[in-house]
Amino acid sequence: MGTVVDSANKEGAKSVLSEKKPKVVFVLGGPGSGKGTQCANIVEHFGYTHLSAGDLLRAEIKSGSKNGTMIQNMISEGIIVPSEVTIKLLEKAIMENENDKFLIDGFPRNEENRAAFESVTGIVPEFVLFFDCSEEEMEKRLLSRNQGRVDDNIETIRKRFKVFVESSLAVIEYYNSKGKVKKIDAGKPVGEVFEAVKAAFAPAK
Repeated sequence: MGTVVDSANKEGAKSVLSEKKPKVVFVLGGPGSGKGTQCANIVEHFGYTHLSAGDLLRAEIKSGSKNGTMIQNMISEGIIVPSEVTIKLLEKAIMENENDKFLIDGFPRNEENRAAFESVTGIVPEFVLFFDCSEEEMEKRLLSRNQGRVDDNIETIRKRFKVFVESSLAVIEYYNSKGKVKKIDAGKPVGEVFEAVKAAFAPAK
């Protein structure tokens, strides 16, 4: 009985999300590329709602749920969390928000994430904002920011960067082939980076 209800709920979520037809922009960049700072600027200037896949996962960990414990273990190991876990959290956040414009930050992390997101939600992103930044610059930023995150030590940073390069670049290449990638040089000062971001969001003439 429960299974039938569960699958009905799942179908319901999909159709409702498809009906809402939110405008989605994926924001990708390695750890320390400045995505969070720029997302805050985009929210302020363009009225988007910022959904960070990482923040949603960390909130789930904080909740102390069984799901949260599993996520915690995976993040500590530098392993990417299964697509369905993150997609479920993103769907819930989109449905609970009245806005219809969303920045999804740090997702999809790999090709499987991407295919699963489009297949489960029926949503294709407007475009992908890719913050391109060297490993040296990212490392320097992460070590100096010291936010007390468990995943901010040198070994894990390098592991995260490697995972990002090996996995996320396939997603960027996929969307690039569809003309949907807007690449930003994230190694520049914050103000200059935002000027490039503003140009990316400017309506096409």
